[in-house]
Amino acid sequence: MADADKPVATTSENVVEKPRRRGCVGHCVRFWWVYLIVLVVLTVILVPVILLVAVPKIAQSKLDDAELILDGITVTNTESKRMTMAINSTIKSDGKVHATIEPFLGVMYLEDLPGHTPFASINFPETTSEALQTVNVTQTLDITDVDALTTFNTWLLANETLRVTVYGETGIHVKGISRRYPVTFKKTVEMPGLQMLAGTSVNKTTINLDPVNNFNATTWIPNRSKVSFELGNATFHNYLQGQEVGTVFIDNLFLRAGEVNEYKMRATIEQSPVLEALGKSPACDKDNGWLDFQIRGKTVTNNGQDLPYFANALSTANQTIPIDIGGTLQRSLGLTIPCGGLGGGDH
Repeated sequence: MADADKPVATTSENVVEKPRRRGCVGHCVRFWWVYLIVLVVLTVILVPVILLVAVPKIAQSKLDDAELILDGITVTNTESKRMTMAINSTIKSDGKVHATIEPFLGVMYLEDLPGHTPFASINFPETTSEALQTVNVTQTLDITDVDALTTFNTWLLANETLRVTVYGETGIHVKGISRRYPVTFKKTVEMPGLQMLAGTSVNKTTINLDPVNNFNATTWIPNRSKVSFELGNATFHNYLQGQEVGTVFIDNLFLRAGEVNEYKMRATIEQSPVLEALGKSPACDKDNGWLDFQIRGKTVTNNGQDLPYFANALSTANQTIPIDIGGTLQRSLGLTIPCGGLGGGDH
């Protein structure tokens, strides 16, 4: 019992543990080879994915975002089966991707006409991804589809605006990457049309009594489009009050874009229907003498070859042109047609 009552002495020691290595460093030291394998695997997977998927998509996207500006088209050396077409254009982009686009064959078609039948095929040159690049092409084209070309000319003649698409498959080379990536070049541009040559006028008119070429004048023809045409020699049906009264001739016709084109014209016109119309109101009223003539395309030839793709387009609609026939008669022949005609009478 006495021992139980004795106090028990206790002691404690502060044991300092040996410092352990940092867990992360130790783990990496032990398993570095695992991380290396993972890195290699990721590189093997990601690099091809980037090269085969991401880069082509970026390249196509940049190409899609670029803007094609049509500065002008000039059509010369027109023949039945071929022509020379010069296209001046500008391509605008952000210039952030340095790349080269391969030359390619591009087809042109009316965007808003179902079927998208090409009316021309152009070999476009190699271009780069510069922020602003001029692309000019001059090429002799074989006319493989006269109907498609006629339709384009008809739309260009009749409309205030029209949309034309340039389409082609090509390849792109991104700077620093040796691989070629296939891309699609497709650009739609809105072009101003000819608006049926509205505003055409006939001035400096003279009349003679010959059976042929009895009417001569100067005609002013506006071309509001960006397309210049070498038509050659053009003839037109000439109508008065719904009756065909003759043929109009314009030689060596070249309609330059953005200008009012001035040309000499001549016509062979039946005299009787014209004199009869002049003797009726309102043409016979004082200080009048104006008659509304309608013209419609008849033939177009250049260097002895028929150009149906122009002639058929010009024949699709009539164009009304007022002419001061009364004043021309008075100036040329000293003749005035009263109401009721040369025999007199009331109107």
